[in-house]
Amino acid sequence: MKQRFLLIAALAMLTTSVWAAQKIERPKLVVGLVVDQMRWDYLYYYYEDFVEGGLKRLVDEGYSFENTMINYVPTVTAVGHASVYTGSCPALHGIAGNNFYENGVERYCCSDTTVRSVGSDSKAGQMSPRNMLSNTIGDQLRLSNDFKSRVFGVALKDRAAILPAGHSANAAYWYDNSVGHFISSTYYMDELPKWVREFNKRNGTKPGEDQKMKSEGVTVTFKMAESLLENEHLGQGDVTDMLCVSISSTDAIAHQYGTRGAQTIDAYRQLDRDLAHFLTFLDRRIGRGRYLLFLTADHAGAHNPNYLRRNHIPAGGWSASGTVKAINERLLAKYGVDKLALANYGDFIYLNHEAIEKAGLDLQEVKQEAIAEIHKNDKILCAVDCEKAAIAPIPKLIRERIVNGYNRLRSGDIYCVPRSQMFSWEFKDTYEGTTHSEWNPYDSHIPLVFLGWHVEHGASSDHATIVDIAATVCAMLHIQMPNACIGDALDF
Repeated sequence: MKQRFLLIAALAMLTTSVWAAQKIERPKLVVGLVVDQMRWDYLYYYYEDFVEGGLKRLVDEGYSFENTMINYVPTVTAVGHASVYTGSCPALHGIAGNNFYENGVERYCCSDTTVRSVGSDSKAGQMSPRNMLSNTIGDQLRLSNDFKSRVFGVALKDRAAILPAGHSANAAYWYDNSVGHFISSTYYMDELPKWVREFNKRNGTKPGEDQKMKSEGVTVTFKMAESLLENEHLGQGDVTDMLCVSISSTDAIAHQYGTRGAQTIDAYRQLDRDLAHFLTFLDRRIGRGRYLLFLTADHAGAHNPNYLRRNHIPAGGWSASGTVKAINERLLAKYGVDKLALANYGDFIYLNHEAIEKAGLDLQEVKQEAIAEIHKNDKILCAVDCEKAAIAPIPKLIRERIVNGYNRLRSGDIYCVPRSQMFSWEFKDTYEGTTHSEWNPYDSHIPLVFLGWHVEHGASSDHATIVDIAATVCAMLHIQMPNACIGDALDF
């Protein structure tokens, strides 16, 4: 009997050791790096200027999905960051733009008056992820191990730090220009940690300076990321941690100076050098091959219309505000009611539902009148009733992107499809900047490169979309994808 008991005990110990040996492998750390307004072709346009350990390392050692597209409109910052990390689109995650209307009230994507700033007395910290209707990679990671994983977001822009980190993040930090340093909100904490206060003392700038407009903004973001990794001991525990970093200066500078401006080129050279330092830091602190990093963009950007026209490529602009004005003039003349159109955000025209209902008007009839007015503009290919976008007589690809980008409660009623290379605002002949928001490849074709843990060098030209990123990372971590994810895990 005693021998039988010992045999059973030995088998139990053997079984336990086998299970222990079969523990699921995961990286120590996941780093998501979003470069605001980075076009996919910048990986190659700037390649010869790259240092060995930065973006060139990603191209030469990582796995690149060369045909990654954004599959919704509008292609703007808040939507892009939310979509990367939720694996979803505005129709489901609810971030319909940087700004949008909800029940006739204009909202900023991260605004939250129930919280206050931490680290300043301004309103810059009255922010949270509560407007996002779905969760993120980080939320799923924390759920997978009962919230033992630690997840943080860092960026100069609030929306670029908050939305990626998700609802259950340990913290998100963004830059408040009014005080010249990083802040947070009471959604996450009551006071800044000591290490953040000390970082701000060493790296703060003069109040009022816009760090996003300087290449130094790239550097301070990476410095903050490194300081966070070190002080919060990310990647040092028994579970996978996550850090979401977004580089905001590349967007702000390109808006001012365009895709070919000297300042934009300087910003990408700075990005490359700082990334090389960051990767070396990760190699030393976490261990080469022990972390998983992906680089992507929230959207790309169009070449400046004046630059294109100087080289005989058709380009121009149309007045979004002028279009709203023309719609209101037509509707006033027909119905005797003014301001039935509220605004244009990301080519979506918002109608004033409350005023239309109060006047006893038929919404569909008002829409058709508005569309008829929009169609007078020869710079607009077509205007689409968003409720009927799925059957609109336009190319399937554009139909799908309108449907994915339309949130019934937060998007506009009509979507305008401009001619290619037509900015949704008018500009002067001396203007050299750029913008984005369209379905076209110049705004929707983004880089996607993985590096590190279980990633072999290679590339694929197979079609991929921005919503596949979250599904892919979650599959690699063996965790459930975010709760509104519509993407597919990509094969390496």
